Amino acid sequence: MATPPSLPLDQPAPLFSLPDLEGHIWSLENLRGKIVVLYFWSAECAWCQRTDPRVVERAASWGEPVVLLPIASVLEETPAQLKQAAIERGLPRVLHDADQAVARHYVVQTTPHFFVVDTIGLLRYQGAFDDVTFRQRTPTRFYVDEAVQALLAGRLPEVRETLAYGCALTLH
Repeated sequence: MATPPSLPLDQPAPLFSLPDLEGHIWSLENLRGKIVVLYFWSAECAWCQRTDPRVVERAASWGEPVVLLPIASVLEETPAQLKQAAIERGLPRVLHDADQAVARHYVVQTTPHFFVVDTIGLLRYQGAFDDVTFRQRTPTRFYVDEAVQALLAGRLPEVRETLAYGCALTLH
């Protein structure tokens, strides 16, 4: 099986500015000094629905030095659908990648797909939120949380890259 393309670790994360569903612009560059968790997300993907409660729970424990940015890049999902799903699932915000440019820059092929960016803007983790697979439905490791905790402690994550799994993201 071929390894899907990915971004190089320990390099600057691609910069972007995107609006959230309220119209506020979020810029990765303006978040320097914070750890940023990018979550390529879909309102309709069952894997995102399954992951969201764990994401919300973990994000609440990270506190102020960490910013969670769910990014919606599925063209068929309307802002109204995105907003409703975000409210129902307790996501603090959702950025709208309406032209899929950010998904392309990050080489995203599935939702959910996570990237963890450190305080100076370097990509330190990419892949799955946890170790759930189609055969193993109960997680035993939470890779994104492990990456965030390592960075908060001043270390690099032990696991730096995993294979993202979930719903295919069709880029147009």
